[in-house]
Amino acid sequence: MTEQTIAIYCFIDDFFLAIGRKDDAHCKLSDAELLTTALVAARFFYGNLHSACAYMREHHGVRMIDKSGFTRRLHGLKEQLVALFLALGQSLKQLNTRSRYLIDSFPVAVCDNIRIARCRLLRGEGYRGKCVSKRCYFYGFRVQLIATEEGLPVQFYIHAGSFVDITAFKAMELDLPEGSRLYADAGYTCYEVEDLLKECDGVELRACRKRNSKRADQPHMAFLKDHYRKRIETTFSGITALFPKKIHAVTPQGFILKIILFIFAYTLSQIIE
Repeated sequence: MTEQTIAIYCFIDDFFLAIGRKDDAHCKLSDAELLTTALVAARFFYGNLHSACAYMREHHGVRMIDKSGFTRRLHGLKEQLVALFLALGQSLKQLNTRSRYLIDSFPVAVCDNIRIARCRLLRGEGYRGKCVSKRCYFYGFRVQLIATEEGLPVQFYIHAGSFVDITAFKAMELDLPEGSRLYADAGYTCYEVEDLLKECDGVELRACRKRNSKRADQPHMAFLKDHYRKRIETTFSGITALFPKKIHAVTPQGFILKIILFIFAYTLSQIIE
């Protein structure tokens, strides 16, 4: 735990030094220490910031600030947090010489279905979605995740739960190297999108075909698609294992921020370990 905490801090601090970001001279808690604490909370304490702050203060001598100030600064560093993840993702893409990537989505429920009418965090039917694999409905967000062949996340897109995979994929700003092959399930089937990606970006979307598909696969291609896309399910299991029984947040932005922290913390843990 100590080694991972130090590694996370060094990565964040080096990134801030590389981009020339400097802390305010009057800040008691640096930005690198703050983001490290948030990621440690997601990695080891199920997102509990209070426990992570206590750990960092007692075991690493970090001078903590009050809870409200910590939360405000964390929200203010959301762009830097996403930039850190994208920078790490670019490095992973460069190391992924086979250029095989996986895409799929997983739901993150805000509350149980029976409590939707009393939910204060979100309002509207736009957040009610269906999880086909589990044959159930949920109320909250859906995360589109792109991972390497080894299951390391490199890009994500969080959206309302009612949007199906292919609709969200069209809205997603895909950033993959030319010549990449992106494996997906049948929910991402759209011949127009496949043709545009291949022609404009040089990315081949290999979605599993339905029985009535107009572009049926040869048996060997169907086997490859089914084989590679299953690896991302293990990634989803690893990310959701970090979740608490209920993700505590006061605003939708805070809820999304915690999802980002869980995805980032999982990626760092896989790299460090």
